[in-house]
Amino acid sequence: MHTVDMTQPRQDHPVGPAPRLHAQVRDIIGTRILQGVLAPGARLQESHLAAEFGISRAPTRQALSALEAQGLISKAEGRGYVVSEIADGIAAADELGSGATTLDVSASWERIYLEVENEIIARISFGSWRLSEMALASHYGVSRTVARDVVGRLQQRGLVRKDDGARWYAPALTPDHIGELYEMRWLLEPAALLKAVPNLPQGLLDTMSADLDAAIASADTIGGDVLDTLEDQLHVRLLAFCGQNTLMQAITQHQSLLVAHHFLYRWTPKLFRSEPFLPEHREILDRLLAGRFEDASRSLKWHLQSSSDRVIARVDLIKDEFHTEGISFLTLAK
Repeated sequence: MHTVDMTQPRQDHPVGPAPRLHAQVRDIIGTRILQGVLAPGARLQESHLAAEFGISRAPTRQALSALEAQGLISKAEGRGYVVSEIADGIAAADELGSGATTLDVSASWERIYLEVENEIIARISFGSWRLSEMALASHYGVSRTVARDVVGRLQQRGLVRKDDGARWYAPALTPDHIGELYEMRWLLEPAALLKAVPNLPQGLLDTMSADLDAAIASADTIGGDVLDTLEDQLHVRLLAFCGQNTLMQAITQHQSLLVAHHFLYRWTPKLFRSEPFLPEHREILDRLLAGRFEDASRSLKWHLQSSSDRVIARVDLIKDEFHTEGISFLTLAK
């Protein structure tokens, strides 16, 4: 049995505490004050700043408290703060960070999201897992707001959901669950394909066709990253031209296995001599290029129906061959 230590950070996605939102907001407002953009006497309201930066009031309140401690602002009569007269601008500047002028909210959750996603995908072959927002925040040294953003993205991607007790969990990849996900996909994606066809940009199908031909030519040696890209081209990028957000949201909710492919392909490269979906994608694209759109839609449905059993086989192989280490924010559900 191979042990997959998913607790080690991926080298291409560094982890660790990101600059906290309140520190970023403190630096931005402090820089505005020191540069004279905010003049002495200017009023600052917590609610207005939270709305400006698109964040909650908690980090905004922390930023204002820090600025008050630095002497850059003071409590106003009534509500809010006012900008102070700066007696020693150099000393105040030394207490700020890098003098940022824009808020990098994405760095707070995006830098850990892919690793969290991978940790979950590595485990759902073995069972269902409860996810703790508090433990997630503690594990990566981020705020509860950041952890909540990560969980919200996981929910959007169909990887986690809430149980009857409103607790987050990642459902196991049982044969029944896999079958349900694929059934929803073969009901939704062929319809989206027909709606997307009139909106496809010129040359998109030719580009996809060339990429697929290159993969087929080296079908015995291509890696999981190439397979993952081909799946994304057909099932995400192309279908996104359907022009209906509600339909695409429904599709995305049931594509959690598509998200998991980069893990499944990586650990089951020898399950098939060459990947069976390649000729199936070829048939779909050939019919699209020939203008046989209804036939292409039917081929897509057949492809998805055939894919379900293959995913079950991959998951079974992973359960037999691999073992994951424990991690603080995921607990095996009873």
